Amino acid sequence: MKIKLYLLLLLISTSIFAQQKVVTSIDTTKNKIGAEFKLTLKTSVDTLSKVVFPKLKNIGALEVIQSYPIDTIKKDDRYELIKKYGLTQFDSGKYTIPSIKILINNKEFLTDSIKVEVANVEVDTLRQKMYDIKEIVKAEDSSDWWKYLLGILLILGIGAFVYWYTKIRQKKKIEEEVYKTPIEKATSLLNILEKKELWQHGEVKEYYSELTDIARNYIEEAIEIPAMESTTSELIDGLKTASLKKKMKLSQETIENLFTVLKQADLVKFAKSKPLEYEITEDRNRIQKAILTLDEAIPVEVPIEEDTILNEAQKQKQIKILLRKKRNQRIAISVGSVLFLLFATTAFFVATKGFDYVKDNVLGHPTKELLEGEWVKSEYGNPGVIIETPKVLKRMDLTKSLPKDGMALIKEMQSFGYGSLLDNFYIMVSTMKYKKEGALDLSKAIESSLKVLETQGAQNMIVKEEDFQTNNGITGKKGYGTFSRIDGESQSSSKIYYEILLFGQEGGLQQIMILHEEGDRYATELTDRIMNSVELKSASN
Repeated sequence: MKIKLYLLLLLISTSIFAQQKVVTSIDTTKNKIGAEFKLTLKTSVDTLSKVVFPKLKNIGALEVIQSYPIDTIKKDDRYELIKKYGLTQFDSGKYTIPSIKILINNKEFLTDSIKVEVANVEVDTLRQKMYDIKEIVKAEDSSDWWKYLLGILLILGIGAFVYWYTKIRQKKKIEEEVYKTPIEKATSLLNILEKKELWQHGEVKEYYSELTDIARNYIEEAIEIPAMESTTSELIDGLKTASLKKKMKLSQETIENLFTVLKQADLVKFAKSKPLEYEITEDRNRIQKAILTLDEAIPVEVPIEEDTILNEAQKQKQIKILLRKKRNQRIAISVGSVLFLLFATTAFFVATKGFDYVKDNVLGHPTKELLEGEWVKSEYGNPGVIIETPKVLKRMDLTKSLPKDGMALIKEMQSFGYGSLLDNFYIMVSTMKYKKEGALDLSKAIESSLKVLETQGAQNMIVKEEDFQTNNGITGKKGYGTFSRIDGESQSSSKIYYEILLFGQEGGLQQIMILHEEGDRYATELTDRIMNSVELKSASN
């Protein structure tokens, strides 16, 4: 029994090893310098197995120039995984492609080593004409994303500088705006007013308005009468009454100086009077002298300790309020500067490049990103379709979307695609082999494909048809046109352009379909590039 058990375990392990064997092959063993050797690794595993193909830059003395995506083919309850590496060598000679470690369920399996030869390219200088070396041509940049990033960083940097600059400036003025006494405030504001040089620049009305506001504000804070809301006559009467209550010694000259300037300001503001330069200077001196005289006339009260603490607390509170206001001002100025620069930059590009250019390059465009991305050339299905696409096509199951009577005629069907019928760009590659061989009517096949689109919501379809020929000379049919696509949620309609290529070979059908929104110029370039890259392989039994 033990011997039988050992034999059974040996058979099981041998069977498992056989199922997980890696098959190694190469498209050619002899090539020219710089040409590509395509190394192919195949393994068959169950659906739960995990296979890891290594990421390599070199395999032996050969350089890996392309690591192709893994192609997965389902056969019954197993997967056949196909991994290809593009290898090259720029020195002639004979080389050996060494064994590669493949992990299957964390177990190592080695591929077979293969000998290859790299031959020199023969040059016949007698028949081949010699030409001068061409001038160096600067290659166009594939993408300008770094320019936009640099522009955004520059604008944000300007905004940060504006914020920092205004913060430094405002910080210096905070202490100037917080005053211990009304007389300090009035004196400081008078000096600031003179530095503005308003009347020297013709702004006499603004000058008198600020000058009298300083005087009124001082009287309201120091003598505690509603000076800001009073007329000139009411202010003078209120000042006389307050002086009696507070036992202030005010001379008639002080009252008259103040009254003269206030009346002059009224004439400037309401009667559009224009005093001479020396009159403006005298009025300023009268106000300053009146304020100083009033301050000297106010009885001095010795503050007790509690009042001192209260005044200091009020000062700190006032400083906090000013700091908050200044911070908000800095933020507003910085944000406004950034928004202005963004608007000005956008307006410049719109004026010079056009709105579409700005929208596509700044806001982004999905099909433009596909067009400028890294393209992949791969083989799909059986009979094989070799095609270059902006993204790797993923396996799809289209059997449910096809009519049952049509599926009854199909022996094998494989479909691969990117996107969906509701996306901006959709591509599908489908191959099938029929149970019975015979001549295929490609025009009817195009009609069948379009009927499938109609079942999925296509309306108002326009159909055109013409012959098509690949670069290798294989002929087929091309169907193209437009249809309306209805959005189920918003019920909005969009016009879709489509192209379908069909090729019939010995019991097999190869189909390429592309859909995109009509008028999308990037999608049109995508379609042309994809269709021009189509290569076909003949059907295999």
